[in-house]
Amino acid sequence: MIRSVVVGCGSYLPERVLTNADLAKLVDTSDEWIVERTGIRQRHIAAEGEQTSDLALHAAKAALANAKLSADEIDLIVLATATPDETFPATACRVQAGLGMTRGFAFDVQAVCSGFVYALATADNFIKAGQAKTALVIGAETFSRIIDWTDRTTCVLFADGAGALVLKAEEGAGSINDRGVLTTHLHSDGRYHDLLYVDGGPSSTQTTGNLRMLGREVFRHAVVNLADVVKETLAAVGMQATDIDWLVPHQANKRIIDGTARKLGLSTDQVVLTVERHGNTSAASVPLALAEAAADGRIKRGDVVLLEAMGGGFTWGSALIRW
Repeated sequence: MIRSVVVGCGSYLPERVLTNADLAKLVDTSDEWIVERTGIRQRHIAAEGEQTSDLALHAAKAALANAKLSADEIDLIVLATATPDETFPATACRVQAGLGMTRGFAFDVQAVCSGFVYALATADNFIKAGQAKTALVIGAETFSRIIDWTDRTTCVLFADGAGALVLKAEEGAGSINDRGVLTTHLHSDGRYHDLLYVDGGPSSTQTTGNLRMLGREVFRHAVVNLADVVKETLAAVGMQATDIDWLVPHQANKRIIDGTARKLGLSTDQVVLTVERHGNTSAASVPLALAEAAADGRIKRGDVVLLEAMGGGFTWGSALIRW
């Protein structure tokens, strides 16, 4: 059986750091209020003229270097973003050009905060189908460009960044002991559009628009949906929560993350948490957290790693990987 094995990770955060104290000068908020409700203390914001493709390219180059591969060895780029450089072409094609890659194919996927899990599942299926052997999977966002900086309920949450993984096809036995992506599960329910959306777009307002969210309702659905998809994931491969070494969740809100960990019976030491320093970077949050935990040695070869995320749409999903 062909497995998609992770052979490299990379990340990039813009240089500018925006603290809670900085935000308190812009809107009626405080460090205490933000930390208590979200766990966030600071976030990174892209510089003027710094685009999503720039962030993605930095992360892609870091992942390739970590994998000890060159761009001409990549067959496929799948880039998850809700904040592309342009309406078209795909931001993935900008990254392809930036890498000097003229072979293979590149495209974007859009599932908001679940985007990286969707991109990973897509690349994994291309590899399993034999249509690609080596794939670059990227999550990159410049959410600061779609934030209403007068809305204290949203401007304190979101931020910019990019993370990337390199997947390579390897032969596996078809058991849960194989290295690589073991299973992925994706879901969506379009009935909940009005709870988390951007109030603009090419065919509606001909503007970019701003992010709008009913946070309490999103929180309620997130807790239920993420718990359900985790159960589905473990059941699909015959594993128990005790088999998980690391939970790498979407970094939306520390309370949601803590709740998911409790339901799984995982200790806080088994959860990769970056929301305090990164904020919610949407599709970039999972690969940013993964890259950090792999780089500092927490995630080791052979570890079982569970990824999960939920975003606007609603979309949600999971991926189980043996590192």
